[in-house]
Amino acid sequence: MKDYHINIFYSDEDEGYIADIPDLKYCSALGSTIEEAVREVLNAKAAWLEAAKTEGKPIPPPRYRPAIYQTAS
Repeated sequence: MKDYHINIFYSDEDEGYIADIPDLKYCSALGSTIEEAVREVLNAKAAWLEAAKTEGKPIPPPRYRPAIYQTAS
């Protein structure tokens, strides 16, 4: 089974790492380390999916995949 793609980037403004899941609108988390941000966004994902289920809202399938560019060495 495919899982949701997670973006991770450092935010100078927030002074921490932001992790978000593009397929799940507004699903993001902040952490002081990459590992903490990922752990927190996985908790947010679980809460997001549970809330959608409880409210009878559709759960989007994992589909977002960023383009990866490679250059010749």
